[in-house]
Amino acid sequence: MDVVIGIDTGTTATKAIAAGPAGEVRAMTSVHYPLSVPGPGQAELDPDKLRDAAIEALVTVAKESAAQGDRVIAIGLSAFLHGLAPMDANGAPLGPLITWADNRASGQADEINAAGRAKGLQARTGTPVHPMSPLAKLTWWNANDPAKVRDTPRWGGVKEVVLAGLAAEGFLLDLSLASGTGMYDIHERHWDPEALSLTGVRENQLAEVVPTTHRLRLRPEVASAAGLPPEIPLIIGAADGPLANLGVGATPAGVAAVSLGTSGALRTIVNGPTADNAGRLFCYALTEEHWVVGGAINNAGSVVRWAGETFAGSFDRPAAEGEDADVRDAALLVEAAEIAAGSEGLLCLPYLLGERAPWWRGGMRGAYLGLRREHGRAHLVRAAVEGVCQQLALVRDTFADEGIAMTEVRATGGAVASELWVGILASALDLPVAVAETPEGTALGACLLARHALGELPDLDQAAAMIGINDHTRPDESDAALYRRLRPLVERSALAVTDVLTELDKIAPEPLPGTEKAVPNPT
Repeated sequence: MDVVIGIDTGTTATKAIAAGPAGEVRAMTSVHYPLSVPGPGQAELDPDKLRDAAIEALVTVAKESAAQGDRVIAIGLSAFLHGLAPMDANGAPLGPLITWADNRASGQADEINAAGRAKGLQARTGTPVHPMSPLAKLTWWNANDPAKVRDTPRWGGVKEVVLAGLAAEGFLLDLSLASGTGMYDIHERHWDPEALSLTGVRENQLAEVVPTTHRLRLRPEVASAAGLPPEIPLIIGAADGPLANLGVGATPAGVAAVSLGTSGALRTIVNGPTADNAGRLFCYALTEEHWVVGGAINNAGSVVRWAGETFAGSFDRPAAEGEDADVRDAALLVEAAEIAAGSEGLLCLPYLLGERAPWWRGGMRGAYLGLRREHGRAHLVRAAVEGVCQQLALVRDTFADEGIAMTEVRATGGAVASELWVGILASALDLPVAVAETPEGTALGACLLARHALGELPDLDQAAAMIGINDHTRPDESDAALYRRLRPLVERSALAVTDVLTELDKIAPEPLPGTEKAVPNPT
């Protein structure tokens, strides 16, 4: 069978699949790495590990494909948004990659908003002004070390780092990742002059932007290691969010996609670049004709992983030999499923990593409200899941404000393996939720986009009929009514306590040297 390999570089793992012409997954692998938290509000990755993981994943899946008689005809790439790393003239990283979860640029984002410049920047670039974005990160860097910004030969993100290891030519970036930098004018298709002025970078320090269907070639040594011909097309691909829509078949009007991995997002596809009036939604490219509007949240499966580390130190049963965090988290969710909707009056504001949509306030912090003595671990875990799903419902409400209708949601990501997650999500959104049969929707989206680039999938809407989905989980009417009643309380609470929690941050002690954390792979 002729297969395409899709490589998805994520926050805590790089995943690769080989998919056949009908989207059937023929081979799969995953390479993990830790997310480092060297200080409060910081979240970094080793870019060398990202590059090496992409190569390892490609080699593994290519060899597995060859062993079962399949022929690899192309490779497509996906990468997570909003990373930033300094690079030398040859593409080698000169320091850690700052991820979307890093909040050290909060002050600069606040200043841009206070100066009244944020709305215009978002309207042109499609990216809200928030500490997640390379715009804010580079503005922070320019405020603290302008010589570093000026003298660094190249500034890039995840895709540039991976391409430096895989591709034989060019310092390039796809339109999709560029549209998530906050620095690229998605209407005029060039780096935005105001953004360049704020950050202090020159256009020649940034990559040339090309279509998401652009073809490259593998480095000869990588092709040799993978057992692939050197002329095999390497399709530059797109960002993980837009590709997730494609990979779960959420391409027709009214069908939205939800990603529930380390972070979360709700997205739908439109026909051209657009900006919502209130500045609450992003707009990123899938192709030059297909654009994704939506809202991302910082905290999803990572909240249950945190809960497992924090609350599950002593289960009432012995741990099985070799039991890993995924098994522990699944056991916690089974326990939480015994608690009724609403967690008996307990609200969780799950902002462990700050928050993005729909408010785009980097200084937000987490909290539990309504704690009583009778609340136990299961209440705390269920309330955390409800808090994440309610945040996605607040994003859905923003879509409604913009007149964007939704009739169905297709979900992907590690968290959707849990019936509790899917059931709460359906009731919070008050929409039927279908889970894609393959959990690797983003990598599959990279495969489908690569086939589109080869001319084999001329109409991307065909993906909706190709992708297998499980039966829809429909909202529980009673639970949906309760979540509608609670949602304004979530919003009021989140906005009311933000200033208090921000003040607490100012007096919180700095961690001692050597106590930085490496965050394990979340659900």
